[in-house]
Amino acid sequence: MRKICLLGGTGFVGKPLAKRLFKEGWQVNILTQRREQRRELRVLPNVHLIATDVNDQTQLNAQLAGCDVVINLVGIRNEKGNDGSGFRKAHVELSQKLITACQTNHIKHVLHLSALNADAKNGKSHYFRTKGEAEDLLHAAEGVDVTSFKPSIIFGDNDRFFKNFASLLRVPSPIFMLPSGYTKFSPVWLNDVVEAMLSTIGKTKHYGQRYNLCGPTTYTLEELVAYTAKMMGVQRHIIPLNDKYSRWVALFMNKLPSTPYSIDNYQSAQMDSVCDDNHLPQLLSNTPHTIESIMPKYFSTTSTPRELYSQFRMLAGRT
Repeated sequence: MRKICLLGGTGFVGKPLAKRLFKEGWQVNILTQRREQRRELRVLPNVHLIATDVNDQTQLNAQLAGCDVVINLVGIRNEKGNDGSGFRKAHVELSQKLITACQTNHIKHVLHLSALNADAKNGKSHYFRTKGEAEDLLHAAEGVDVTSFKPSIIFGDNDRFFKNFASLLRVPSPIFMLPSGYTKFSPVWLNDVVEAMLSTIGKTKHYGQRYNLCGPTTYTLEELVAYTAKMMGVQRHIIPLNDKYSRWVALFMNKLPSTPYSIDNYQSAQMDSVCDDNHLPQLLSNTPHTIESIMPKYFSTTSTPRELYSQFRMLAGRT
């Protein structure tokens, strides 16, 4: 049986990707430090959660032994502190260790989840610069063929983007102050990203390629938040803040424990997350999905017994 290893495999993208991989006949090894908290994955046949510190070179080398392909999904959107060291550890330093582990184990193909606007030299934020540096390191590695995926914001069941704004919109208030409300995004559906990645595994024509992934429609952040409010059935007057006030909000929120909107988020929002050249349609066998065709069902407040049963089967990976 072919064996594939996932780093970051218990996250938003990793869970549906792992389910699809086992259905395709792969043995899926997911390296994680929180094995006991991932029961929905542990019940899947041929999916193995292995307690591993991926930042430990010796452990990483050992766990990648015998793997045919590796998928790196590790990424963070915020860090503790503001000096970029957290981003560097999660993105750049881990990628360096991954290269060593792949070279040690003679692993040919690596799939890497990067980000639209990732750029080591010209990125506007620590997030984009370290994502770009990691991507460049992997593509320059000797003896390793890499395929990178650079999505705009990814939406889907329990995604961080719509979930966070929904939480904020539940706070009773007639107005909603929105930092960086004029920034543009082309949201891409989670399942479309998963299918795009699957379509490239082990195929030499995808080696060395960097694919931009965008959905079919572009929106401003203001439009996306307004749509979220509409799905929730709440009335809010959304006020997009200009650049000056957006920065002030980021500086203030950056001091909060949960950091809902950091200065690095503000800096990232200085660039629109849209595709000049969208590669998603060529990687899919169907048309990319819109948020309007997917998201309303996740904001439904009621479920029939049949829907609840279907949701249970989906969690169990048996649909």
